[in-house]
Amino acid sequence: MIFDTHAHYDDEQFDEDREKLLLSLKENNIGRVVNIGANIQSTKSTVALTKKYPFIYGAVGVHPSDAGEMNEEVLAWLKSLTDLDKIAAVGEIGLDYYWDKEEDVRENQKRWFIRQLQMARECGLPVSIHSRDAAKDTLDIMKEYGKDLGGVIHCFSYSVEMAREYVKMGYYIGIGGVVTFKNAKAIKEVVADIPLERIVVETDCPYLAPVPNRGKRNSSLNLPWVIRAISEIKGIPEETVEAVTWENAIALYRMNDV
Repeated sequence: MIFDTHAHYDDEQFDEDREKLLLSLKENNIGRVVNIGANIQSTKSTVALTKKYPFIYGAVGVHPSDAGEMNEEVLAWLKSLTDLDKIAAVGEIGLDYYWDKEEDVRENQKRWFIRQLQMARECGLPVSIHSRDAAKDTLDIMKEYGKDLGGVIHCFSYSVEMAREYVKMGYYIGIGGVVTFKNAKAIKEVVADIPLERIVVETDCPYLAPVPNRGKRNSSLNLPWVIRAISEIKGIPEETVEAVTWENAIALYRMNDV
C-alpha cells in the first residue's frame, strides 16, 4: 500500500468529484492520506475530511503565504484542534519568499513559523515544513526551534548538502511528482544520496502532477509514478520503495499502524 503524506483534497479543484475519487483510492493501492491545512478555512475543511473518511488524517496549520491571518487567538484555536484523534501533525508551516519580497512580510512569516513550531512542541506533534526560496532562514529557524521535533521537509527543493542537514536532525524528506521531471537534477541527486529510510512520498495534490500527467490535476492515484522514479534512481524494486516509504510515513506521523 502507498501512503500519500501530503495532500490538499479540500481544494476546490476536487469539488466536482471528491467523493468518487477518494472512495477509489483503496482499490488503487492508496492506503492512507494526510490532508494538510494551509490557512484557517483549509484547516477547517481538513478536520471535516478526517471525520468523514477513515483513511484520511490531518495536519493543522497556517502556510507562510497566509501568515497575515495569524494572531494569538488563531494560534490557540489551532492548538485546540491538535487534541482531535486524527490530527497527526502541525502544518504546513514554514517560509515562502517566492511571492513575498517585503521585509516586514517576511518577518511576520518568521514570527508565526516559530510560534507554530513552539505549538507543535507543546502538543507533541511532528511538523510539515514548507520552504520556498528561503533555504538559509528556514534551516536557521529549524536548528534553533525545530531540532528533535520530528517531521517532514515537504516538497524538498534544495541541495544534497541541505537534505543531509535535515536528515541529521531526524527529519524525513518529502518526494513528489517533481522527481519525475526531466530537468529536476537537484531532487534526483537528493533521492540518490539520502537513505530510503528517510524518504516519504507525497502528491501536494492538486498540484505538481508527475510525468506523464504533468500539468494536469494531481491526485494520490499518480503516486506509482513517483515510486517508480525513486526505484529507478536507487536501483531497487518498486515494491521495496512502496513498503519502506509506507513504514517511514507511519513512523513520521507516529501512528503505530493504527
